[in-house]
Amino acid sequence: MVGKNTKFYSFILVVIDILVLLLAFTIAYILRVQYDPRPLLAEVYAVDYILAFLTIVPFWIIIFASLGLYQSNVYNRRLAEWARIGLGVFIGILTVIGWQYISGRVIMPARLVTVYAFVAALVLMILEREFMRFFRGYMFKKGKWVQNVLLIGNSEATSDIAVSLADTTKSGYKIVAIACPKKLIPKGLKFKHYSVVEVALKDVKANKITTIIQTDLYDSSERNQKILGTAQTNHLSYNFIPGEPEFYSGKNTVDVFLGYPMISVYQTPLVGWGSIAKRLFDLLVSVPLLIVLSPLLLAVYIIKKIVDPGPAFYISKRLSRFSKPINLIKFRSMDAKYGSHDAAEEFREMGREDLAKEYEKNRKVENDPRITKFGNFLRKTSIDELPQIINVIRGDLSLVGPRPILPQEAKLARGRTALLHSVKSGVTGIWQVSGRSELSFEERIELELYYAQNWTFWLDVKILFKTVGVVLFRKGAK
Repeated sequence: MVGKNTKFYSFILVVIDILVLLLAFTIAYILRVQYDPRPLLAEVYAVDYILAFLTIVPFWIIIFASLGLYQSNVYNRRLAEWARIGLGVFIGILTVIGWQYISGRVIMPARLVTVYAFVAALVLMILEREFMRFFRGYMFKKGKWVQNVLLIGNSEATSDIAVSLADTTKSGYKIVAIACPKKLIPKGLKFKHYSVVEVALKDVKANKITTIIQTDLYDSSERNQKILGTAQTNHLSYNFIPGEPEFYSGKNTVDVFLGYPMISVYQTPLVGWGSIAKRLFDLLVSVPLLIVLSPLLLAVYIIKKIVDPGPAFYISKRLSRFSKPINLIKFRSMDAKYGSHDAAEEFREMGREDLAKEYEKNRKVENDPRITKFGNFLRKTSIDELPQIINVIRGDLSLVGPRPILPQEAKLARGRTALLHSVKSGVTGIWQVSGRSELSFEERIELELYYAQNWTFWLDVKILFKTVGVVLFRKGAK
């Protein structure tokens, strides 16, 4: 939500970012020019250096803004903010170098000034943002910059939002009053409750309300107009959040159709340029990765042929984007006679009804007797998954995405398969880095639905980095 406190905080960040960048460039200049006796490439006086920086800094701030560094959905998430600061500083330094080349004007008196400026800007920007995060939380705790909220609604979304905004030191919002059915009031939280919306609207001044959040439209248009009119008359911020999650997940665009505002709702942000960028990223990473890993893949292939005769690869029919069948390639980890039928059927043929029931419940078993000793090693190290890089290059999979499910598992997703398969399946995904085998089938589906509806390039990068950690520490890889 974009409230007055959010806009004010973003403005403060812009001002402080400019000062921090100025400090970083000043430190870089002093370190090289004043404390390094080696000769300079060019004589650049401090005044000219600062003036040149002041000319470039607006472009640098535009770069930061385009990366979302002044948006609450970024500066409220530490890792996302740090990553974008790093990219923003890098692009900013390239802008300085490009400016020198195009203008023919020497800005940096020595090459090391550029290096010092990059390091100083990166470190100081991160420290500044951490201090601002602490300072903002302190101000919220003291009741400053806080928006007093009247929450209105009749759905579960009303209750969820109340819980999410309850911690004022993090959200900056204080729910003073709530107009909803009594059953929707979260347990353990105390707000002034109104059963009738009109009564709550009369008390907005007495309750010092600064923001109205509505989660449902009433059947009466007159009633809805009264809520909006109260916000306008009293100069309050008004936010409408659809109670049905499908209306605010995925990618939404607002246009005008026949004079009316029209909201187009897509299942996922991975449409248009998003899907193109993701495909290019997959190829740029997977092709070099396959070349680097080819000696390891060859070694595993040879060892497997020696210690575990039979096909080295296991080809499994799976469902990917739009429920399209694909041939998933893995190193075979089970005995060659297994894997051609549903696991529950094979367990029953082995006389292991207990394992069949465990698999039908969780879609996995703790100790699978079909797996060979070498196959167990491949699974624990996740090496059995590496041939899927070929699937990525072929376009069957993406590096990151929902798990490619078995055809018989589609019916277990309770009608959510269409949404789950609105994006291409992946070698790794959000559930693998959020507990992997420790999660139930239902929990995995929920996480993957969240990924499909809330995809960003930065989420993919974050998942890939976390996957490396999960594999190295073998957390949940069973």
